[in-house]
Amino acid sequence: TTGASSISDSSTTLESMEDNPDGGCHIYRNGDYRNGISVVEGILEVNIIQMTSIQMTESHTENALVDFVVTCQGSLPTDVCTVVSDPTCQVSKSVVCDPIVVTDECLLTVRRAFEEPGTYCINITLGDDTSQALASALISVNGGKPT
Repeated sequence: TTGASSISDSSTTLESMEDNPDGGCHIYRNGDYRNGISVVEGILEVNIIQMTSIQMTESHTENALVDFVVTCQGSLPTDVCTVVSDPTCQVSKSVVCDPIVVTDECLLTVRRAFEEPGTYCINITLGDDTSQALASALISVNGGKPT
């Protein structure tokens, strides 16, 4: 495609020429194009402000549970995704996504289970229809039984 464009006021005039491979003809198109841009705030920042290991009774032999308290700035998220990876943050071990309802203030607690003791990289992503923001942390998990 070849062509020229010029800007006049808030509209753009486009002139283009396209080759037609079947007949060797040219198609000329002239016209005006108008478009509006809507600027949305989006989720600007995510912070993990606290990580708390959930203590279980002696009879529990389940996975270790950790609560992550997360805050954000900007618009309110509608979903949260957690990616648990190896300590280098290179190899994903699990991905969990959940819809959430956040009202006035962006402050939420995300509970995740860890199958075995070890050190993990955790990425928490908050998203809405127009944006996403990410926070990462390194966490050491002791295991399912309290120590």
